[in-house]
Amino acid sequence: MKEWFKSGCALCAQNCGVELLIENNHIIQVRGDKSNPKSQGYICRKGMNLAYYQHHDQRLKYPLKKLNGEFVRISWDQAISEIAAKLSEIQTEHSPRSIAYMGGGGQSSHFEAAFGVRLLRALGSRYHYGALAQELTGYHWAQGRCLGRQYLGTVPDEEHAEMLVSIGWNGMVSHQMPRAPQVLREFSKNPNKILAVIDPRKSETARIADIHLAVRPGTDALLLQAIIAMIIQEGWQNQAYLDEHVSGFEQIKPIFISFDIEAALKICELDYQQVKDFAYLMATRKTGVHTDLGVLMNRHSTLVSCLVMVLQGICGQIGLPGTNLIPGHFMPMGAHSDERKDSNWKTVTTGFPSILGYFPPNVLPEEIISDHPERIRAVLCFQSNPLRSYADTSAYEEAFQRLDLLVTCELAMTETAAISHYVLPSRSVFESWDSSFFTWTLPGVFFQMRRPLIRQEGEALEASEIHLRIADALGIIPELPVALYEKAGNRLEYGLELMQYLQANPQSTDLIPFILGKTLGPALGSTNLATLWGLLQRMPKESRENAVRAGFKKGPFMGEEIFQALLDHPEGIWLGQINPEENFKFLKTEDGKINLWIPEMAEWMLEVTPEKEAVALQADDRYPMILMAGRHTSTNANTIMRNPAWNEGKRACTLALNPLDGEKLGLSDGSMALITTEAGSAEIEVEITDDARPGQVIIPHGFGLEYNGEIYGVNVNRLTKNTHRDKFVATPLHRYVPCRVEVVERQD
Repeated sequence: MKEWFKSGCALCAQNCGVELLIENNHIIQVRGDKSNPKSQGYICRKGMNLAYYQHHDQRLKYPLKKLNGEFVRISWDQAISEIAAKLSEIQTEHSPRSIAYMGGGGQSSHFEAAFGVRLLRALGSRYHYGALAQELTGYHWAQGRCLGRQYLGTVPDEEHAEMLVSIGWNGMVSHQMPRAPQVLREFSKNPNKILAVIDPRKSETARIADIHLAVRPGTDALLLQAIIAMIIQEGWQNQAYLDEHVSGFEQIKPIFISFDIEAALKICELDYQQVKDFAYLMATRKTGVHTDLGVLMNRHSTLVSCLVMVLQGICGQIGLPGTNLIPGHFMPMGAHSDERKDSNWKTVTTGFPSILGYFPPNVLPEEIISDHPERIRAVLCFQSNPLRSYADTSAYEEAFQRLDLLVTCELAMTETAAISHYVLPSRSVFESWDSSFFTWTLPGVFFQMRRPLIRQEGEALEASEIHLRIADALGIIPELPVALYEKAGNRLEYGLELMQYLQANPQSTDLIPFILGKTLGPALGSTNLATLWGLLQRMPKESRENAVRAGFKKGPFMGEEIFQALLDHPEGIWLGQINPEENFKFLKTEDGKINLWIPEMAEWMLEVTPEKEAVALQADDRYPMILMAGRHTSTNANTIMRNPAWNEGKRACTLALNPLDGEKLGLSDGSMALITTEAGSAEIEVEITDDARPGQVIIPHGFGLEYNGEIYGVNVNRLTKNTHRDKFVATPLHRYVPCRVEVVERQD
């Protein structure tokens, strides 16, 4: 029997609504869900191929342990007890700091992070490494300094904006906002609106833009300083807005008063008048700004995030309708962690602080290989594949061989799972209750709780349940009252019993997810679903106010009402609504204003001058070209899309090369090239295209995957060094990797 079911995509952070046609426990067709209030029926090619995510030959079904270099099947009880014993041994004999957790649910399964972080804390460690710190910690650090909390990001109010600016973002392919390609096309076609793109290459978004500033690779910070200086020197700043909503402008203004704009734009290889026209529009039009990995993984990345805030701040483009707004959220993606406080941990070898509660994956190999007495010795790797997802695969391979314990919890036998001591099978997003907490919608706060639609094969568990079992085996979860189990069938009675227990045992408050999972979880059939119920009972004041605006009733039963609404609406709901006219109320700074003066960044700004950049950007004779390591295309997804059959007949992984460079190097479309960087070399098929700027080459990410004994595509992280990183937060500089490209020499 065939039947359609509503769910959400698992392959990118937009989690678009989908409908799945299921027959005999298999997904046989996918279509966009028109009833989903966020995506409204939109779906991309990746989502259309979700069956390849769910069904393939590498799915894990049973717990495995490596013995004499081979995996053997073991029971859950054995796996949990042995892992717990090893963690306890490492904690006692070495240090709690020797234990790290790498995870957080990737693009679609965030509930396990609540359990993973609490397990880590209960063991005495704070070393949470995650994908967010591979991409976004410089951005979140800048938001934290300017807005008061690191979880307060801003998103463009594109519906009311007169101009939308893309900086290093190719939204036609990489999304990052609901229905991004449709929104961008609408902007492009609207004669009353302007789409502007700052990007070295002629991306899909740049091709439809009204303005394309084709900046020289690696000069984003210099360009932004020039634009800010131009606005200030011309007197175009929004002084009334600055007086009312901003602090620090007078302190930062002197940096730009004498800035040499013409010299900077010469280095950026841009036309002065074109940039001036853009600067004027930026200062006079209601403008939303969207940045992405093109600058967040590039030279001066943290500085660039701060400069974007300065640019928006002086133009009055934060906190007002049509500009960038602070969205509402159900749960933040992390906790504010101020590195200036002694309580904020730093890595013991490399000295990097946590940002938003995360540590950067780029430094983990050094933290493992170190001879420090508290070096990392155990890694719990949940739904993450660092051997393909993070910079410097070779460094990770060497480091992971040094671990006393590597546990991988995953859907598939990934490259990381293959070298682990224990491999634990996790249910997929279509076999469990789960969701994500991405908050990039305005003015509504969207949430969708996926439900199990596919009957699992084997013994896979929800990842959060696995954390719970390890915590239980370690003795972290206290003995709980029998009444909590007995009353789990009636959530009203259960809630009262739980409240009484926590009042009598306040020390257990940090363990609430474990308590909910162990007592309410069996009654609901899911640790994640139990956790959702608990989160809704403890919604903060702002979230409750947003929920009232979305139509929910104020009072003690609001959480239960929303919980039931989510059960009743598999397509997802708007569970909150912000008031765009009162956006400044979200600010958490001491003075209640947007703070533009950040001393550390002011020092960095003074270092980025046309003279110094001219020297820094001089080509190295060994590596005269620049590799953009990572390219969003319709044929790449995260590394859980194992089976290459979803791209059969397509040129999925190529080296994009400008025609002028192809002619100079003697390379034609379809020929093989050898690319070499400081980290390594790879042979790859050439694709001649003017997408790439002269002097720049591009390789997509997400390839080099092993499937049924064969490697498909090139793993671009073999070509990147983990030490090639932002000096402030250690995000990789993937979009600026010096390289050399040559014809492959064949011997007969």
